[in-house]
Amino acid sequence: MGRNYMAHAIELGDNPDIVPPFFFMKPADSIVADDGDFAYPRHSREVEHEIEMVVALKSGGIDIPESKALDQVFGYGVGLDITRRDLQDLAKELRRPWEAGKSFDHSAPCGPLYPVPAMGHPDRGRLWVAVNGKIKQEADLAQLIWSVPRTIAELSSYFSLAAGDLIFTGTPDGVAVVQRGDRIRGGVEGSGEIDINVV
Repeated sequence: MGRNYMAHAIELGDNPDIVPPFFFMKPADSIVADDGDFAYPRHSREVEHEIEMVVALKSGGIDIPESKALDQVFGYGVGLDITRRDLQDLAKELRRPWEAGKSFDHSAPCGPLYPVPAMGHPDRGRLWVAVNGKIKQEADLAQLIWSVPRTIAELSSYFSLAAGDLIFTGTPDGVAVVQRGDRIRGGVEGSGEIDINVV
């Protein structure tokens, strides 16, 4: 989900009161396991981190009511939406699709998933990321514009959702450029942490 924190929407030049969140997709080979290496991608000189809570589905469907949305959730974790910002900005300027900037190989590092019986459904708690030990992004899940149930309901009105789908719920402000040799570590309170090296 894009622009699901007001400060990040403003950071990117949008008015969150009139521009609702929107969705883009990443292929399965975007996933990088926790404690792994993120290979700095070709064709970009401006690669940025975006920390997000991840929702993992155990079931799905079409037009899921908001009141039934949490019944589809297996558990939660934390992930990074890695973005080739220069390519994304060029695509925006040319009114072209974002795949080159968002959907490339290894662009979605993801930490362990924790099942709902062990942790419940988090709707508040600290979300943070640090690069080389320096905090870059920090917010609270309570600041999400669209809640997890509302997000699932809206997504299922556009796409058929299924077990195994991962929903990255959006990032707060403070996105920043990473370089080869950086260590990215982040977490969501109650939903685990992620630790990735940029190589």
